[in-house]
Amino acid sequence: MCNKEILITGASGEIGKECALYLANSGYNIVLHCNKNIQKAQEIKEEIEKKGQNARILQFDVVNRKAASDVLLADIEQNGVYYGIILCAGTHDDNIFPIMEDEQWDGVLNTNLNGFYNVLKPLVMPLIQAKNKGRIITMSSVSGLRGNRAQVNYSAAKAGIIGATKALSLELAKRQITVNCIAPGVIESEMTKELDENELKKIIPMKRYGTAKEVASLANYLMSEDAGYITGQVISVNGGLF
Repeated sequence: MCNKEILITGASGEIGKECALYLANSGYNIVLHCNKNIQKAQEIKEEIEKKGQNARILQFDVVNRKAASDVLLADIEQNGVYYGIILCAGTHDDNIFPIMEDEQWDGVLNTNLNGFYNVLKPLVMPLIQAKNKGRIITMSSVSGLRGNRAQVNYSAAKAGIIGATKALSLELAKRQITVNCIAPGVIESEMTKELDENELKKIIPMKRYGTAKEVASLANYLMSEDAGYITGQVISVNGGLF
C-alpha cells in the first residue's frame, strides 16, 4: 500500500467516482471534493473505507475562488500536502452559438476553466515547497481537441485546459511534479443518456461508448511511479474517435 493522498474534484460524478474507487484499490487515500451532492460523496467515502483506505470530504463550489482557497488551504494545513490532484469537476450547457445565452457561456467557462485556476492556484506552491514528487491530472474532452457542434463554450473551456496543462507542466517539471491531461470521448454517463446512442456509435470506430473505469485506469497509471517521465501530455480515451 502506497498510503499517499489524492484530491479528486467533482468526485460525485461518474468519472470522479471511478477515479476515487480505482485509486483506493491501488492503496491511495482519497480526498473527495463535491459541491452539492454531499450524499453521493458520503456513499463513495464509505465504499473507500470498506477497502481499508482513508477518505474525507471537502465541500465547495470551484467557481468560488475564495471558498476554494480557504477550504483547501485549511485542509492541507491540518492534513498535509496532497501527493496527487485530479480535476474532474466540470459542467456543460449546450446550445448553438448564435442563440447561446451569456449565462451559458459564463457558467461553463467559470466552472471548467476558472475551476482549474481556483483549485490549483492555492495548491501548487505548497506542493513545490513540500519538495516531494507529485502528480496533477486535468480532464479535457474530445470536444477540446476537435470541437463539437452546440458546444462552443464547452470546447473553448476544454481546449483552454489543454493549453493550461501544457504550460503548467513546463513550470513544474524540474520539481518532479508531472502535469497531464486526459481527454475522454463519449463516456457512458448521465450526460450521454441524453444523446442518440445509435447515431454516435456510427462515428466511433470501436462502436461503443467508453466507461468511466477505463478513464480511471489511465488516471491510476499517471499517478504511479512508472509514469514519472510523462508530463505535458494529452491522452485521449475515445475508442478511436479522434
